[in-house]
Amino acid sequence: MSGTGAGTAPSGRAPAVPAVRCENLVHVFGTPGNEVAALRGVDLVIDSGEMVALLGPSGAGKTTLLWHLAGLLAPTAGVVEINGLPLSGLSGRALTSMRLREVGLLLQNPASNLLPSRTALGNLLFAQSPTRRTRAMKRRRASDLLDRVGLAEAARRPAGLLSGGEQQRLALAVALANGPRLLLADEPTSQLDPASAADVIELIQAANASLGTTIVAVTHDPEVAVALGRTITIRDGRVGGAGHGGREFVVISKDGTLTLPADVLDELPPGSLAEATRAEGGGILLRRADLSSTDLSSTDLSGTDLSDSGGLGPGGAGKEHP
Repeated sequence: MSGTGAGTAPSGRAPAVPAVRCENLVHVFGTPGNEVAALRGVDLVIDSGEMVALLGPSGAGKTTLLWHLAGLLAPTAGVVEINGLPLSGLSGRALTSMRLREVGLLLQNPASNLLPSRTALGNLLFAQSPTRRTRAMKRRRASDLLDRVGLAEAARRPAGLLSGGEQQRLALAVALANGPRLLLADEPTSQLDPASAADVIELIQAANASLGTTIVAVTHDPEVAVALGRTITIRDGRVGGAGHGGREFVVISKDGTLTLPADVLDELPPGSLAEATRAEGGGILLRRADLSSTDLSSTDLSGTDLSDSGGLGPGGAGKEHP
């Protein structure tokens, strides 16, 4: 994390409130007997002003997590707080107001973010309705955003007649129209050519630099991940890894579980046994269990299967992990 981290502050000052806090967040889809757990106890803190990319394979739970941060889904269990405000205590009207004033939301399908019959300019003016800006101020803000996403010449065209890439750039402009404290973006560059994608990334970075907007983006685009700096990898509905400064780290959950990177899974397939021991001088060693030298006379390991136990998870036997 950047800065001093969540929950810390210089002496005499109140701790900074995180922009995002999730504690044991669980979401289960389906009906009794046919449940599917999309999120399995997510613990996550994102400081105000951070830029974070949510990574992971399709179906891992990234978009579900993003929808919870936007207040579009209610948790099966756990806590979601945005800027210190617990979402579970808000009414539908209060959640809508929060999204209009505090949170910019960019959905993966750009048409879902726009009013197709209104012009590009009209969409940006409408997005600013909750603000107290004068009409002239709203028009200046709209014109500036259109120019920055390369749509100045399309200002009078209905949004529904714009190309997919143009709609995506307009949708980002709409999400930023009110200067939100938090921007949530689902695949913001997925329908853009490289040049347009670079412009969108630059606009996201500018919002962070000039307004202090916290950015959380689901992405498969490595350029977006590099530009945002911090990465959080979601695997099987859990936080499975994190990246800082180009280095990847394993995340240890509150109950001690972890998920090791995919590039070491061949060393310890699901169901294997491993030993975690303290190393001399500090650190932890994780090694494949050598059962040939273990007295198993009093231990029954028949049927032991760690593949879905929530314990070590798949990992890298034979490797030492400091």
